[in-house]
Amino acid sequence: MKFRVSAVQYHLHTIKRFQDFARQVEHYVKTAQEFGAEFVLFPEFFTTQLLSIGDKKGRALSIQELPEFTDQYYSLFTGLARSTGMHIIGGTHVIREGGKLYNTAHLFYPDGRVAVQPKLHMTPTEIKEWGITPGDELHVFDTEKGRIALLTCYDIEFPEIVRMVRARGADVIFCPSCTDDRHGFYRVRYTSHARAIENQVYVVTTGTVGSLPTVDFMRANFGQAAVITPNDIPFPPHGLLAEGEINDDMIITADLDLALLYQVREAGSVTTWRDRRTDLYPDWN
Repeated sequence: MKFRVSAVQYHLHTIKRFQDFARQVEHYVKTAQEFGAEFVLFPEFFTTQLLSIGDKKGRALSIQELPEFTDQYYSLFTGLARSTGMHIIGGTHVIREGGKLYNTAHLFYPDGRVAVQPKLHMTPTEIKEWGITPGDELHVFDTEKGRIALLTCYDIEFPEIVRMVRARGADVIFCPSCTDDRHGFYRVRYTSHARAIENQVYVVTTGTVGSLPTVDFMRANFGQAAVITPNDIPFPPHGLLAEGEINDDMIITADLDLALLYQVREAGSVTTWRDRRTDLYPDWN
């Protein structure tokens, strides 16, 4: 099984209305469509751009108000997935359930279905400044191209959770991210490589670039998209099929071949998935 993926280095800048956001999203989706992508990934927290619209007094909206855009967000991405025939991972969007905020990754299917995966591990800023609640359910998602998982930013830094989705059959991990400096960026990037090696999976990741000067905690962004592979003979030696230019507004595209994953799991230079010691550390699935 082969399929093509694109990842968006989404440029954050101040906007005036939801339609500005929609036009920017549509631009990236149509670009991915022109490249023949079947999956397209947006970053974590990219919908915070909507907070820059501000209120009647010109002040930026608060994170508590971001869920008010959820219906428009769903309508936009559901429509684009249907019209293009692509699977769109709409980054993450903050939703409200039971009076609590959740930072939630969304998978929009071409047939109109929507699947969600709340972020499981919260950073100090998410907890202290934004009051976001961690999710408590882990999912894998079946698509016509194979089984995938959505693990957001900080989640990829926890090897146990990736082991669990791999044990449930996920071959590709989509990792939307949002980091504000080099330190955070490289934590996500290096652990994405580690998870690809440990589990012999693909990891597709991307982050926000640009700035929202009026939105607290979104003034600085440091991002780069990458399509990451295991480090073995069928793949590039540095474990990268594609990567963007750091902090540029752009999109990257690469082809994933699942047969190569199966090949290295059976007869690679190392067989890290097969050789794990489940007698010592079981896969809690």
